Amino acid sequence: MAEPESNPNDRPAEDENPYAVDKLISQARRLAADYWRATGKPLPGISAEIAENDAARLLDLELAEDRQAGFDAVGRGARQGRRIQIKCRTIFDESKSGHRLGQLKLDRDWDSVVLVLMDDSYEPTEIYEADRDVIIETIDAAAASKRSKRGPLSIARFKAIGRLVWTREEGVLENDEG
Repeated sequence: MAEPESNPNDRPAEDENPYAVDKLISQARRLAADYWRATGKPLPGISAEIAENDAARLLDLELAEDRQAGFDAVGRGARQGRRIQIKCRTIFDESKSGHRLGQLKLDRDWDSVVLVLMDDSYEPTEIYEADRDVIIETIDAAAASKRSKRGPLSIARFKAIGRLVWTREEGVLENDEG
């Protein structure tokens, strides 16, 4: 018996789709890591896309359609309805300090910031989360100090004021599940 003809309008299964987002992110991760190893420089713009997709997948977030609204994702499950900015930092050399968090949209409506830390293969190692009020308080306190100018937080400071919500070894941490 002959096999039925396939309809060209049928969409391939998720694992067969060459343009499935997870597959593209995996390829982007490899490309970015290879580029860094070849040039010693990060491939501009790619780490944020990888981190947003990782955060959404690992923390049960829905990426926002309109990123201009001031947040990148909306929480589901334990974070139901929370508006979340997603930041990332790829750590190529752990012996170097002074890594900074990217610019926060302080003038927009959001509830927390998630920081995805990635290794030199652009794989997530840890994810931290800090609430808006704690972040604003920390930035304002730093601005009031004569020795500190207002600006992005250091990664070390963010880790100190935030909470660890995911690790590569343990996955979502128990205290983060609601």
